[in-house]
Parts: sequence; structure tokens; C-alpha cells
Amino acid sequence: MDAVVAAHPWMRAYPPGVAWNMPLPPETLPALFDQAVTRYASRPCLEFLGRRWRYAEIGAQVMRVAEGLRRLGVVKGTRVGLCLPNSPFYVVSYFAALRLGAVVVNFNPLYTEAEMASQAADAGAELMVTVDLDPVLPRVLALLGKGSVQRVVVCRFAEALPWLKGAAFGLLQRKRIVTAPRGDARVVQWSALLASPPMQAPLDVAPTDLAVLQYTGGTTGTPKAAMLSHGNLTANLQQVHAWAPVYQPGQERVMAVLPFFHVFALTTVLNAGILWGSELVMLPRFDVASLLQTIRRTRPTVFHGVPTLFKAVLDAGATQADLASVKLCISGGAPLPLEVKRAFDTASGCNLVEGYGLTEASPVAFCNPVEGENRAGTIGLPLPGVTAEIRDPEAPEKVMPQGERGELCLAGPNIMQGYWQRPEETARSFTPDGMLRTGDIGLMDADGYVTLVDRLKDLIICSGYNVYPRTIEEALYTHPDVVAATVVGMKDAYRGESPAAFVQLKPGATATADDLRAHLKARLNPIEMPRLIELRPELPRTAVGKLSKKELKAELEAQA
Repeated sequence: MDAVVAAHPWMRAYPPGVAWNMPLPPETLPALFDQAVTRYASRPCLEFLGRRWRYAEIGAQVMRVAEGLRRLGVVKGTRVGLCLPNSPFYVVSYFAALRLGAVVVNFNPLYTEAEMASQAADAGAELMVTVDLDPVLPRVLALLGKGSVQRVVVCRFAEALPWLKGAAFGLLQRKRIVTAPRGDARVVQWSALLASPPMQAPLDVAPTDLAVLQYTGGTTGTPKAAMLSHGNLTANLQQVHAWAPVYQPGQERVMAVLPFFHVFALTTVLNAGILWGSELVMLPRFDVASLLQTIRRTRPTVFHGVPTLFKAVLDAGATQADLASVKLCISGGAPLPLEVKRAFDTASGCNLVEGYGLTEASPVAFCNPVEGENRAGTIGLPLPGVTAEIRDPEAPEKVMPQGERGELCLAGPNIMQGYWQRPEETARSFTPDGMLRTGDIGLMDADGYVTLVDRLKDLIICSGYNVYPRTIEEALYTHPDVVAATVVGMKDAYRGESPAAFVQLKPGATATADDLRAHLKARLNPIEMPRLIELRPELPRTAVGKLSKKELKAELEAQA
């Protein structure tokens, strides 16, 4: 046993009742969905802007839409693109496609036409499901006849709303509604799929089958699709469930504001919520006023998000009375500033825990214990079944001594099969002995808690010294006027590279770049001091609200 603990130091600090080496039997998403529908048939399943569906109703819709898709030519292995906001359309399409053994390809509805075309071509998507809203529908329809896309299924957004809201939407949002072309056999109405008879064919899906092509954010290069199998996704589901014993199947109400097309929400909100018999309270987009109103109305018990989401809720004045129903909160997608955690814990009375994951891990790999020691500033411990090591970035077969910095590498049943049609990228992303290279630099303490220093590719080398952007960002966040900050490397004729800081201030704040520089002087060494501090009214963000660096890097490169 001592040898096992030496190789897996996190076992010393594992929360009571959770076994790191617990069995994680391979499953398929459709089989688990069928179990949930049978077990929770009469329970509420979905809530969307005031309208509710029970599990039996959603189960019946999935069977009809699956048959409708089958009649359109969808078979095992067909890539089905979902370009949808959080809505009943997404949930039903997702499980209907998976039931056929098709592969779901998630599209961000905010993508440009060029981005949609590029991803559809790379994935070989043959059918797309989308909504009748501008500018989404015109961009999806433009894919027809220009590549692999042969059919587009159009969902009328108003049909998902309560009757009065749907009628009002049709009148007040008339300019946003796009009428799908009539007489084109390539364009099919969602209502036609729902009119199909229930699918009768038995399941022909195995845990090793590909379930989702999930494209990475592309923050460090060209977007590529992680191949996530049914086994990968259901293993991660079991890992997350074991980590959060406070989550009671069939009893929770989950706030679903993170977009399902993002892998964090796909696993921890959609898959976990539906397959554990919870009620999903869905919002089609993030608006802090609508979110707070929905929280007050529906009283969710589970609320996962990204740091900027929690901060927005705090800045909007959320009180403990508003958040009193919430008992489980996990922050992912980006480092959680300590100030945000402490403020949210105080306001909610709930323990906001920081986790860590990446698309290639389905995505959750680490988390601070929900019941156990929460070490601020760390990403916590590896989830059950996840093996983690700190490797030498230059020699990834070499494990670094305990406490030294290196690249975080992972193995486990939740790790992707590889990158879609990119064998060379896949090979570069794994160590010689098969561990996933995360590209994140960190260190592991004696109890297995990992502290991330930064992304490997975000490392800034100034005059031969390593400078980590997160160090500077954390220092900027200690200034009371700073609401958001991100640091990237900029070319420097003398030092090679220098840090450049882009900062967003709170409304009404008056701090200047010189004020921030004076604030940083006592917190950073001279080599870490940003050469450039630029104040901006807004900073670029990804679809789920994470601060994005690629636009700022591109600006600096263009200026250089």
C-alpha cells in the first residue's frame, strides 16, 4: 500500500468515502438516458423560460426525432452538427443523434459563416440542426451545397416557449426570425421530425464508439476536434458524481446557463443533469439580470460556472437570500481568483470549489474536494481513475521530483481517443508512454494537490528568465479597481519578449496605468513588470466568458 500511495500521493488527502481506484464500468450515453427516462418518468426534466417537460415527454420526443433523423439518412457514424442555444431542441437532438450511433459535432451559434464552414468541412458534418434566428440560420443555410452538409433541420424558437411568450416573441422579435426556404427538400422543419413514429430499432452503440467531436477553443492554434467516445464521457460522468456525493440523483435542480456546446457544460450540466434525473433550468444565453431573476424564481441547487460568471453575479448584487438554495458550485474553464471565491462563498453560503479540465479529458480531471480540504490557489486533486504526473516539458518521459515545476500529464478512462484526422497532432499530444500532455505548467505538493503556474505556450521569456502571465494577472486582481486582466507576451528588441497587460476597470473607476504600475511595484520583481499596461472598456472573451488572449496577441503582432 505504501508503494501505491508513493506513486499516487493524492490518496493521502482523498475525501472520506471516495476511492481513487473505484470501478468505472464502461457505459453508453443512450443506455443511461433510457434508464433515466424509466426511473424518473414523472419528474420534471427541462424548464425553459417558464415552460416545463417531464422525463417521459422528453424520452418520447427523443425516440421520434431519432426516427426522423434515421429517415433523413443518419446512420451510425454520421456527423450531426448542433448549432443551437441551450434549449429543448439541443437536449432532444443530442440524445436522438447519439441513439442512432451518430457523432455529435458542437457549433457555437456565434461563429462566423467562415468559421462554421471550416469546422463543418473538417468534421465532415452531413446534417445540421439550428434555429430560425438571425444571423444563425442564414449562416448555416449557406453551408448547403458547398461541402459535406446535405440537410439542415430548422427549429422554430417560439415553439419552445410558453404559449403567451411564444406569441409575444413572434410579434416583438419579428426582425430576428428568419423564414426557412420552402420547397427545398434539403431544409426540414423540426416539427416534421417530431411527427415521426417512435424509433423501434434496438441500440447499436458500444462504449468505444465515437460520441462527440468537440473542437478546442483554438486559443493557441488552429481548432481541432477531440474524439470523445461514449466510454470517455460516461467515465467522466461517474468520476464527477463520485466527487460530489451531495448531488442526489432525482432530487436536484441544475442551473444551465453555460452553453451546452462547450464541453464543461456538456458533461457537468447536460449529461450529469439529465442522466441523474435532475431538472435542467435552461437559459438560451447569458444575461446577468435574467439569470438572477431565474435563480430567484426556480431556486436551483446546483450552479456550475466560469469565474467571470460568478463575478458577474456578485457585481449584480446577488445576496445570500438569492443563492440560499445552491448547495454545489464548481468553477472551471479558467483559474479562479481567490478574491472571487471568497466573495462568492460569503454571498452564497456555499463552498465554491475550483476544478480543472480540458476538452481532451471529457473535460474534468481535477477538482478541490466538495467535502474535504479545499486548498485555495490549487486545482485540487485528480478525480477517481485519473493518474497525474509532472513531467519535464523538454523530455516528457521524465517525471519531475516532487514540488518542482513541469508539464502536467494525465491518463485515465476519460482521456480522448485522439484528434480527428490529425495523427501527427495526436502523437505530439501524448508522452511516449501514452499520457496526455496538457500544455499546462504546474507543480504537485506532497498530498497530490496541483498548483498551475501557466500554459506552456503562454510562457514569456524575458532576457532568458521565465515570466508567468498568471503571476502578473493575480497581482493586478489585487487592485480594487480591476475587474478583469489578461497578460500576454509582446516582442521586445532588447529582452526578446516583455509582458503586456490589458486591464478592464470597474464602472466609474479612475485608476490609471501609472496607478496600476505603482500598485504592482511591491508585488512583482522588475523582470515581471509589464512593459505595457493598457486600459480597455472590454476585454475579448470566449463563448463561455473566459478571457481570451489570441486576439490581443494578434494585435500586438500586427503592430510589431
